[in-house]
Amino acid sequence: MPIDFSPARWDKTLKNYDAWWDGTLERPLVPVILTGKDAGRPEPSTPYLSQSTCHDLSISAEDLIDRIDHNLSTFEFLGDAFPTYGLSSFGPGLVAAFLGARLDNSTGGVWFHPTKEIEDLPIADLHFEYDENNVWLNRIKDICRAGMKRWQGQVNITMPDMGGTLDVLSSFRPGEKLLLDLYDEPEDVKRLTWEIHDLWHRFYNEINDVLKPYNPGYCDWSQILSSTPSYVLQSDFSYMIGPEMFAEFTLPELTASSKRLSRSMYHLDGVGQLPHLDQVLAIPSLGAVQWVPGDGMPEQFAWPEVQARIAQAHKNTQVWCGIDRIADVIAQRGGAAGGIQHTPIWDEIKNKAEFQRKLASFGIE
Repeated sequence: MPIDFSPARWDKTLKNYDAWWDGTLERPLVPVILTGKDAGRPEPSTPYLSQSTCHDLSISAEDLIDRIDHNLSTFEFLGDAFPTYGLSSFGPGLVAAFLGARLDNSTGGVWFHPTKEIEDLPIADLHFEYDENNVWLNRIKDICRAGMKRWQGQVNITMPDMGGTLDVLSSFRPGEKLLLDLYDEPEDVKRLTWEIHDLWHRFYNEINDVLKPYNPGYCDWSQILSSTPSYVLQSDFSYMIGPEMFAEFTLPELTASSKRLSRSMYHLDGVGQLPHLDQVLAIPSLGAVQWVPGDGMPEQFAWPEVQARIAQAHKNTQVWCGIDRIADVIAQRGGAAGGIQHTPIWDEIKNKAEFQRKLASFGIE
């Protein structure tokens, strides 16, 4: 059986996500993906595209898409779920590779490292330029082209995990280097931040140009859909700096990126970023905040004060608390059911009736 998602469902789903972004949806967005449907054909022998296999450029883009198509054909999409494939298989902060960093997935996950020549450069001599022959940028574009040709708009291909500008810069100034640069070479840090900013948006636009003819909406690793350009912005590096440095080195570029995109969300990663929350919430063009407490911290729904602050600033939120905890988040946000999006909930197709009942309790067909 082919992927089960009609153009009419795409139209309805996209309208619901747009209403969520605009603040007019009066219920949460709750996508549920059930596994175990018969794909109707044998599983291809091609390895599934992942961080452990992304380095293998000998596999054609068409074969990778065929393997992904088979996988999507085994899913049933309930509620606000939709068929999508995320290019996060190339690792977080992929812009670093677009700019010449070495992609290393020898551990099974992707990390980016500077070449020896770049690592030894003084920061004053470091510059970033566009390379039309970059192998990773062209690989992403090839996969996007193959997906557009195969699916003709039935599947959304998300943007890769581009990374935040300071996160990308930290791949070239690893360890304590970038932290020391903030004190010793602040103007060069700012110069490189804006160099990365401009190239980041060039890469975003070029990849979108490949996707535009058919891709149903815009999406990224957050799995939040939009009919206009959107992205989940981040600066994980900012965990290690205080509010004053955040205001000097992070906030200007973050605000500029949010303005360049019609819709944006901030990935607030770890308790070390909580001191920056008020500055983030004050960005007028930012529409949502994704709060990630971090390893060893209480679960996401155990921070009612954070959700209350986000709601009071009239920002949406993304959660992954489980369908039975969504009511708790609604209460934390003052009782309003709108403005909440849950990450995709995965389960087995045998539990379909149970999830249909729970979705119906939120007014979701």
